[in-house]
Amino acid sequence: MTDTGKYPAPPSAPEGVAHPRAIRSFVRRAGRITTGQSRAFDEWGQRFLLPYQPAPVDLAAAFGRDAPTILEIGFGMGEATARIAALMPQTNFLCCEVHQPGVGALLKRIGENNLTNIRIVQHDAVEVVGHMLAPGSLSGVHVFFPDPWHKLRHNKRRLIQPPLVALLATGLRQGGYIHCATDWEPYAQQMLEVLAAEPQLRNTAEAYASRPDYRPLTKFENRGLKLGHGVWDLVFRKTPAGG
Repeated sequence: MTDTGKYPAPPSAPEGVAHPRAIRSFVRRAGRITTGQSRAFDEWGQRFLLPYQPAPVDLAAAFGRDAPTILEIGFGMGEATARIAALMPQTNFLCCEVHQPGVGALLKRIGENNLTNIRIVQHDAVEVVGHMLAPGSLSGVHVFFPDPWHKLRHNKRRLIQPPLVALLATGLRQGGYIHCATDWEPYAQQMLEVLAAEPQLRNTAEAYASRPDYRPLTKFENRGLKLGHGVWDLVFRKTPAGG
């Protein structure tokens, strides 16, 4: 999800990569936090919330182990995130979300399911990518159902744009991937164009990919499919030039 707020370009930007100054990974929305979510902050926040810092983070220290790390941008209420983390216990998941009820909901799921491989940064993911993640530190990036900004005049607010994709690709190790999913076909088309134009990435399919087994169908997505709505997955992998 995106916003139009601007902020200074991070000083740690890789050479030759422009920062998406007008892009935010979220829209601030008012939301009432439930008693259960508030309790989850108290019980689990100290362990699983990773404070934002304007400097590269030691991922092995943050997770208490050295393991492949997936960045997730915008996890909503955390349903899919918790299910994927449970399916992939040997993988670390660094998850960015600013919506407090969503963060509380994921903390609650972490506690209920005894998940230990998730850390949450309650901060704008664009700044997290630009400041906290060293080049080549990620094994993958998940961006599932970001705000499509349906109106043409708002398309510029979409998250998946060339500067951010270049930055994400720089954050990937060789062989790492970016997996995007959307239920809005015009946004899927834009995602395909933007990802295909990034020279560090190669498409794993002719166009759109089949839904990988690790991405579960959410209740929202199932309702849409029953109504005949489409869902488009895109999986691009970082490969050497000419690879």
